[in-house]
Amino acid sequence: MTAEVPDSGKVALVTGASRGIGYGVAEALVARGDRVCITGRGEDALKEAVEKLGADRVIAVPGKAHDEAHQAAAVERTMEAFGRVDFLVNNAGTNPVFGPMAELDLNVARKVYETNVISALGFAQQTWKAWQKENGGAIVNIASVAGISPSPFIGAYGMSKAAMVNLTLQLAHEFAPGVRVNAIAPAVVKTKFAEALYEGREAEAAAAYPLARLGVPADIGGAAAFLTSDQSDWITGQTLVVDGGIFLNAGVH
Repeated sequence: MTAEVPDSGKVALVTGASRGIGYGVAEALVARGDRVCITGRGEDALKEAVEKLGADRVIAVPGKAHDEAHQAAAVERTMEAFGRVDFLVNNAGTNPVFGPMAELDLNVARKVYETNVISALGFAQQTWKAWQKENGGAIVNIASVAGISPSPFIGAYGMSKAAMVNLTLQLAHEFAPGVRVNAIAPAVVKTKFAEALYEGREAEAAAAYPLARLGVPADIGGAAAFLTSDQSDWITGQTLVVDGGIFLNAGVH
């Protein structure tokens, strides 16, 4: 499939991309002709993803997103393989806890923040130094609707995603004019990561959405492709809500 797509000449690094939203983003970028480096914790899952996406256009670097050595290695490997890194999509994240904030283990909160926020900043620093500072590009941070509204029982996750929204603003201001930085805030997307939110009750969960379905990774992939394209050249510092219309139900009824 990839051999038939002209090479765009652009290169992306997508974190947490062996499956789910990250894979959907990588798939969309490969489909338009980008070369892509994907990261993730599982070597086998990454290998399978590379095979599906096309080893002629995609490489993988396994590691933990919050590990600074991994961040540096991923960017270095991308530069070695492709000679540039135009786009960074910060998708890697975790949500290991479900419960009220009043009972939240603070060590768990620190882990969530470290993985979801600090790792994104680390990758942004690395790509900035390696390529984007001198050559420009774009960064897309995968936030969440949980970061812009109360989200009962996943408060630590929502808190970290709110920080991602603000990180987007900070980087957009500092990295302009050469690098555009935006975020995407999805509602529930059908992935293994989110299945606890809809498993066994998908029809019921989808009924709450004006568009009558949950999201799929391709929905976010399309948004990320747009935000890293020339068509979005005058957009920076924004958080694009991709939610099937769920926020339309937030008003007084």
